[in-house]
Amino acid sequence: MSGRSSLLDRRALFTTGAAAALLAATGARAAEPPRRGGRLRLALSGATREDSWTRGDGLFMQVARQGVVFDTLTEVAGNGILKGELATNWQASEGARLWRFDLRPEVRFHDGSPLTARDVVASLQSLLPEAEVAAHGALHVQITLAQANPGLPLLLSEPRFVIRPAHAPEEGIGTGLYRLRRFSAGRQVLAERVETHYKDGTAGWFDMVELVSIPAREVRAQALMEQLVDAADLPARPRFRERADVVLHSDAQGGITVLSNALRQPPNPGRQAPMDNLRAPERWWFG
Repeated sequence: MSGRSSLLDRRALFTTGAAAALLAATGARAAEPPRRGGRLRLALSGATREDSWTRGDGLFMQVARQGVVFDTLTEVAGNGILKGELATNWQASEGARLWRFDLRPEVRFHDGSPLTARDVVASLQSLLPEAEVAAHGALHVQITLAQANPGLPLLLSEPRFVIRPAHAPEEGIGTGLYRLRRFSAGRQVLAERVETHYKDGTAGWFDMVELVSIPAREVRAQALMEQLVDAADLPARPRFRERADVVLHSDAQGGITVLSNALRQPPNPGRQAPMDNLRAPERWWFG
C-alpha cells in the first residue's frame, strides 16, 4: 500500500492478491466476438450484513442472484426483448389468467440435481400468493391467476423470481453460469464458471466473478481509480468523463456504471436496471 492515506483495506476487500494493472485499450470494435477468461471484479453498493440468498434487495444481492448464481424463467435481453431462460416457451389461455410454462430439459443445479417443475413450484408459490402454481409432469408448470395478467412472463424475469432447488431453497445453489465458492454477507461473493452450461457459447465469458460490497461511493471510485476493480456503480462525476481508461454506462434508473475499457459489452447493453440489467457477469467479457 502506498504511503499516502487510502480509503481501502485491500486485503479485507479482495482475494485477488496484488491488484493487477488495468489492461490497456485494445481498440476492439463492437463486432469483436466475446472470448473466455479472466476474473471480473465488481464493486457494488447496497449490501448489508443481514443479506442472505433469500433476503436483501440491494444492488449487491440482486447482481449476485440474477447475474451470477440463479436463473429465472424469462429474461429481458440487453436489447429489451423478453426471451426464455429456464422456460423454453409459454402459452396463455382464459384471457391471460391461465399460463403454461415449458421448462428447458437437462438443466442441473450446481449440486448436480436436475431442475424440475417441482423446483419452480416451490420457488414461485410464496411469491405469487394469489395464484395457484402446479407441476404438470416433470417439465411443465401451470400458473392460474386470480385475475388476468398479460404481463406475467415479463414479471417473472425480475430478480425476486429466481428459481431455487426445492430441497435447499435458502442456499446459494442455482442453475446460473457461476457456482458459488465463497459468500460473506455484506462483504463478498466469489463464484467460478461451471464447466458446462446451457448458455455455453452465448454468455458466461469470465472464469471467475468477484463481487465486493463497498458502501461509500468515494471508496468505490477510489477502487476503480486504483485499478482494484473492473467496474463499479457510481454517480456521474466529471473526473470520470475526462479519463480515457474508463467508460460510463447509464441506466434507466438514473444510475451510472463506470467500467474499465478493458471490458467489452454486447452491442445493446441493457439499460432498464444497473449493471446491464443486473447481468453484467454473464454478458460482459475482457477484450
